[in-house]
Amino acid sequence: MYRSMIKSLEFTVSSPEELMRLGTQIAPMLRAADVLFLIGDLGAGKTTLAKGILSALTGKTDEVTSPTYNLVHIWDGGAFEIWHADLYRLDGPAEVAQLGFDEAFERCLTLIEWPDRMGDLAPDDRLDIKIEKTLGARKVTLRPMSQAWKDRLHAP
Repeated sequence: MYRSMIKSLEFTVSSPEELMRLGTQIAPMLRAADVLFLIGDLGAGKTTLAKGILSALTGKTDEVTSPTYNLVHIWDGGAFEIWHADLYRLDGPAEVAQLGFDEAFERCLTLIEWPDRMGDLAPDDRLDIKIEKTLGARKVTLRPMSQAWKDRLHAP
């Protein structure tokens, strides 16, 4: 019921650099215990967006890569830790549960690629960021999944 009333924000970006820049623009609103789901097909730009967010919060750019094989990269964001996870290689919630996200959700900024693997472990208080390939561009939709996120996204 609630989710149907939530207003999403949409952006169109035409290059990886613009997608990274969008990440740097999102970063200042983020804080400890925030959860972002990065949703999109292979090659959509999930890691590129994460790279923008992480570069803004950590000052690192070249070191940021996809955590596909490690599953989770942990970064020092200054005031809080940042977990960047890629769940693509996992089969479902049982494997996800072993990664310790419950603790991360309480104290870290958590960026999760391929969050569909989480199943019932997915927190309700999160921001879903969907990246879709379009002709010559990417459509990026920020969808708040709670009232708290809606208020933050639409604050004056």
